[in-house]
Parts: sequence; C-alpha cells; structure tokens
Amino acid sequence: MLEFENVSKSFWTGIQRKVILDRASFRVEIGNSLGILAPNGTGKTTLINMMAGLEKPDEGEIRRSCRISFPLGFMGGVLPKLSAMENARYIARLYGLDPDYVEAFCRWLCGLEEYFDMPVATYSTGMKARFTFALLLSLDFDMYLIDEGMPSSTDVEFNRKAGEILKERIETTTIIIVSHQPKTLEKFARSAGVLMNGQLRLFDTLEEAKLLYDYETQGEEI
Repeated sequence: MLEFENVSKSFWTGIQRKVILDRASFRVEIGNSLGILAPNGTGKTTLINMMAGLEKPDEGEIRRSCRISFPLGFMGGVLPKLSAMENARYIARLYGLDPDYVEAFCRWLCGLEEYFDMPVATYSTGMKARFTFALLLSLDFDMYLIDEGMPSSTDVEFNRKAGEILKERIETTTIIIVSHQPKTLEKFARSAGVLMNGQLRLFDTLEEAKLLYDYETQGEEI
C-alpha cells in the first residue's frame, strides 16, 4: 500500500509559489492500478518522485508498506561512465538479485547489441530510455511508477516486447502512471485521478476522470 496523508508540496518559481499538492490524502492499494491525468506543468514528475521517495513533501506523511520502483526513465541510479552491463549487475546487487539474470534480461529486452558493453554516456536518448525501462522491468517490485507512459523509442521490437511484459505485470503487480494524455492511461489504469491546482481528485473509473479533466482543460483554453 502507498498512502499520502495531508501531504503538501510547492515550489517558489521566482515570481510566485507553484502549488503541486495542497493537503492531499489518498491511498493506492495493491492490485488497483492507478492512472493520474495532469496537464503539463502541474507537477506530474514531482508527484511520482514523492511516491518513490526521491523528493520529500513540505508537510504531511507518505507511507510505503510495499516495494515501490524508481520512476521509469529515472537515471539517478545509473552511472554514465559504466556500461549497461556493469550498471545492470551493480543495480542487481543493490536489490539483492542475481546479477546474471538481470544482465541477461536487460540484454534481451534492450536489443542494444555491442552498445550494451559500452559506457551509457555514449548512448542516444532512445537507447538510454530502452535500458532504464529494461532495468525497471528486470527488478521485482509491488508497484511500478511510470511518468508519461512508454519510453520514446522507434525500435518496434523493443516496444512490442516491453509492452507485452508490462501488460503481464499489470496482472500481478500495481502500476501508477501519470500523463497529460488520457489515451496513455487506457491500457494500464483501473481507477484514475485528476491533478490540477494542487488538488488530486480520485475516481473509480478512467471515464469519470476524463470527464473532469476535459472540462477543466477546456476551461483553461477558453
């Protein structure tokens, strides 16, 4: 379970204070994958980072009683000077997993071939995204955190394999995914919420969340 109790978070932009969350309280139970709709600039990444423990709230308490992943695409634990092979084995040891398995899984899913043994610093943005997603899926978590869906990749085979694995994980784990596009959530979310103006409102279905999201964003455009 992941629980926020009266959590507040804001930043000073230099002109005004940007409120990300204002005394938010909610709970995500194991087995109930959650999608959160939020326009760009409202704090999607900050929210995901707080869930992962990478950022602390200004006020309130965040409780984690399960194994929660680092956010998809997070490069903080990956050392650019090391190869994907060396990083995979290093991360595996940190999580107490078999380095041979994690390396083999990442090699198979990434499809980076000889680049897998070269420093991550030499990778393109797409190659880094493929590696970090493979690393995320190779580890054993109860909840997986995803910011804006699948990594941007033009590799059809990678997208196919990663998509199939993620689909399987939904059956046995919990996924929390945030995006500004409702379509991104359709494959993964069982319940949904809307994050706007520091308020997170949760709904039983994605359709209910989309109605509020469409209304609020259309109002902003007007």
